[in-house]
Amino acid sequence: MTTIEPMRPAPIAIANDLAVKDLRAALGAGWRDFAARPGYGLFFGAIFAVSGLVLGYLLLARGEPEWLIPAAAGFPLLAPFTAVGLYEVSRRREANLPTSWSVILGALKGRGDEQILSMGVILFVAFGFWIIVAHGVFAVFMAEAGAGAESLAFLTTPAGLTMLGVGSVFGALIALAFYSITVVSLPMLVDRKVDFLTAIITSLRAFRTHLAVLLVWAAFVAAALFVAMLPAFLGLLIVLPVLGHSTWHLYRRIVDSAPATE
Repeated sequence: MTTIEPMRPAPIAIANDLAVKDLRAALGAGWRDFAARPGYGLFFGAIFAVSGLVLGYLLLARGEPEWLIPAAAGFPLLAPFTAVGLYEVSRRREANLPTSWSVILGALKGRGDEQILSMGVILFVAFGFWIIVAHGVFAVFMAEAGAGAESLAFLTTPAGLTMLGVGSVFGALIALAFYSITVVSLPMLVDRKVDFLTAIITSLRAFRTHLAVLLVWAAFVAAALFVAMLPAFLGLLIVLPVLGHSTWHLYRRIVDSAPATE
């Protein structure tokens, strides 16, 4: 007696010829999207910037200035989820579909399911995990430093610089892990009706296939967000939407998607 193996869906096709020049092309297309629909970009950029300012204010008000650096370092983990509305703007511009605030804000609901919200939960858990890791690193070095370790001046001491170095390594590893699962998955969930596990697997396949190029993009995004946060997070008003739109076009270059629909 023979058994019939259940059919498994074929993996989503990805390009195998991504190059650094495609990053420049995606960035140019992202800037054009932002320039064409600046209101949406400024809105989402403002949400991220204001959230950063509020977080910084709360830490200072609680007398915990030492947490400003780990909080700011982990904050970009939430950027991909903030950019979901920007992906929808780019998707609609590409397909010559009308845009409105209701459909752009409704992009968080995904394709009538909760897949994007599930990814959002994962990203917020990642941010929480980073804070736990940072707390552990700080606790070890502060215990050794003793009195005065809870001031920003401590960060300029040899022990403080070592702590920042160790924390940066852990932070970079966490950020890279979550970058690898979101760089393609979140725009895909906006573009296609797929489950978030399929989107994550596709993102990991794309990351593995184009490791060098996507590492260059990751480094550029990290540097751009870092510089944008320096002037009281205000640089995020421009940088976040441009990067969000650009990520959509990079996704479209990597994944051969079907024509966009309503």
